[in-house]
Amino acid sequence: MEHLDSVPPRQGLVIFLNGTSSSGKSSIATELLSILDEPWFHMPVDAFHAMRSSVPVPPEQVGTLLHRTWQGFHRAVAGMAAAGNNVVVDHVLSARWRLHDCLSLFAPRDVVFVGVHCPPLELARRERERGDRPPGLAAGQLEQVHSHGVYDVECDTDSATPRECALRIKEFLPDRPTPTAFERLRALL
Repeated sequence: MEHLDSVPPRQGLVIFLNGTSSSGKSSIATELLSILDEPWFHMPVDAFHAMRSSVPVPPEQVGTLLHRTWQGFHRAVAGMAAAGNNVVVDHVLSARWRLHDCLSLFAPRDVVFVGVHCPPLELARRERERGDRPPGLAAGQLEQVHSHGVYDVECDTDSATPRECALRIKEFLPDRPTPTAFERLRALL
């Protein structure tokens, strides 16, 4: 049996799915986990919100609580990757500071930044069908989520299935170009 001290450190790869609520990120992540050849972890931001207890939070403290939750989520993802784990991140970069925080924490060479797009009418239909999101949430996120404009891979979930998007991402992995989108964004921002 190999001793843990002799395991060489390696940085895990992060597939970072960014798109509005209801754009199809979780469906793509599920497909990725079923087709990727190595072990991967799916870390959706929604799972971190779901870990919180149901203790009522005073309205004036909600913003601070959410901010700390997102900061903790970013650090948990960075920690998993730094420990050598491959991670699929499912996130909504609907506030500029979130992208800046991730750029400062993640190894930019080891991030595959994926833009998950979906047209507004389809987003609204999906929100209605889900019933667990306020109407108009995704539409309100559209402008900010993709405002940085730089990705390694982009998918449109209105014209491609989650499986097709996952296959496109998997095909991209072996020959990732340099600089990566995260490297270019870090240099710009």
